[in-house]
Amino acid sequence: MLKNEANPNISKTTRLPRKRFYRARAHSNPLSDSHFPVPISPSHVDYSLCYPQLFPPSKQVGNSKKIQFADIGCGFGGLLISLSTLFPETLMIGMELRDKVTEYVKERILALRVANPGQYNNVSVVRTNSMKYIPNYFEKGQLSKMFFLFPDPHFKEKNHRRRVISPHLLDEYAYALRVGGIMYTITDVEELGEWMKACLEGHPMFKALTDEELEADLVVKLLSTATEEGQKVARNGGQTFRAVYRRIVPTI
Repeated sequence: MLKNEANPNISKTTRLPRKRFYRARAHSNPLSDSHFPVPISPSHVDYSLCYPQLFPPSKQVGNSKKIQFADIGCGFGGLLISLSTLFPETLMIGMELRDKVTEYVKERILALRVANPGQYNNVSVVRTNSMKYIPNYFEKGQLSKMFFLFPDPHFKEKNHRRRVISPHLLDEYAYALRVGGIMYTITDVEELGEWMKACLEGHPMFKALTDEELEADLVVKLLSTATEEGQKVARNGGQTFRAVYRRIVPTI
């Protein structure tokens, strides 16, 4: 019996995992305690598990390549898949709290690697809580890009502390982003868009990209088209609210 016939989770035509078997709630509570392994420091991140073709266990020592892109709350991995071929020499990772969704992205990446030999080896996903464990995964100034696409709006004011963009969390993101690195945010909720923009505008280590810089950045065009959520907003004729900021050295 063929593998995809034995496994109903795999499409017979595309050989990719079928999303309907990995559905989960749209969002999770980031303040709740979840149980998953967490590296005690960035030096303990096992790259051979994330990128086995690039980091075989016998050759990890001496390999200086590190993750540069982080998609926070990566969902079903649409942005990561698009970025993987656009930046084939760059290591990137998705960080997702929902276990079923994380498993789907893992299976999707594995299937794409099999179907496209030599491609998608630079992309991976990990189940974790990025609101708690960013310093466990990334050294100071390690990242060049961070993505926050269609995060949970947490509408109630008492739940605003659960928002993934906040003044105190921006301190951690600024630590992980190198000077000149870029943070990309987008939402279809206007109030949340204004909130994220206000947080970034008020932080001394971030400065908005100019219109010319936004136009020249190939990644900006993917923010509203590469993810499942962005595609759904487009189908429904909805608006999106974008804030893209560069990590800078604060003026004294």
